[in-house]
Amino acid sequence: MHLSGHSPAARAELQQQSAEKATAGLDGERCGCGGIEKEVALEAAPDSLLRDEIDEASGIRGRFERRIREAQNAICAAVEAEDGEGRFREDAWCRPGGGGGVSRVMQNGRVWEKAGVGVSVVYGTMPPEAYRAARGAAAVKSPSGNGASAGGVPFFAAGISSVMHPHNPFAPTMHFNYRYFETEDWNGIPGQWWFGGGTDITPAYVNEADMRHFHGTYKAVCDRHDPEYYARFKAWADEYFFCKHREQRRGLGGIFFDDLNHKPRDEIMAFSSDALGAVEESYLPLVRAHKGDAYTEQNKRWQAMRRGLYVEYNLVYDRGTTFGLKTAGRIESILMSLPLHARWEYCPDVEPGSPEAELVDACAHPRTWA
Repeated sequence: MHLSGHSPAARAELQQQSAEKATAGLDGERCGCGGIEKEVALEAAPDSLLRDEIDEASGIRGRFERRIREAQNAICAAVEAEDGEGRFREDAWCRPGGGGGVSRVMQNGRVWEKAGVGVSVVYGTMPPEAYRAARGAAAVKSPSGNGASAGGVPFFAAGISSVMHPHNPFAPTMHFNYRYFETEDWNGIPGQWWFGGGTDITPAYVNEADMRHFHGTYKAVCDRHDPEYYARFKAWADEYFFCKHREQRRGLGGIFFDDLNHKPRDEIMAFSSDALGAVEESYLPLVRAHKGDAYTEQNKRWQAMRRGLYVEYNLVYDRGTTFGLKTAGRIESILMSLPLHARWEYCPDVEPGSPEAELVDACAHPRTWA
């Protein structure tokens, strides 16, 4: 059932219908044969975004939703405490067919220029062709026996996504996303499930101690669950966050994984939960160490230029963002990841041997930090 056994074309087709949406934190996508249902704003976030009397709180859907809701609360509280002044604005919504989301965004805080943490729960359908490709079941016929479509394949997805952009150019930007996806039984084919996600770091300047701490934290998490995870997921992050037209990565990596279902579900759930729980430990000490660092106008200019590359990557390559823009998802949540300020200069000069040049080199040539 592990998707790595399928062809690249099959994997790509399935991900176009599922993991792409989740990468952006499942920001408002409800995909069905009839398109996307319009979200309905709520005055307050409900206790659960699951369908009443259908999904059990004790099941995997209920447990994963509780985990990401708890993480959203804990991380937002920790960020507000570290910032000291900024507060998160909360927007909640639901959809007629079930599911919904809660977005929390802080802007113009004392420490963070912009920080967002969003959770989403999605119920929808994917085209049968994508399901057949993923399952290696292209010859499966519909109940009528004529090969016609038997309707969309029902799926469930839940995820949490966050990006945090500090003011200080020596404090790094951080992104994380953790998600769970499953399909229901369809046309005689068993349903399938997988987890995906990761956490990555995007500094404007290289600080080796910071990178050793960040990567070391996630190596420790990975090693608790599988000694092969860190090297595999670190390399996956370096590949995924590559900005082709700039010939460098968005930042200095972290971990990234998708289609993970090669072990019992509870084991991978435990790993995903553990990695999500390491966000504060891996990131907040770096912000705490550098939020008061002195900086120059040139440092801020460089930070804005690096955030320009961040914008380029998200709008051109990020699968969740591009999918959401094409399918009329909840736009404010989809673009939550973008910074308030970014800069583009024509043919900017980067002085050889400078700290700025070191960052470009580190993004072009991934290093071993842990």
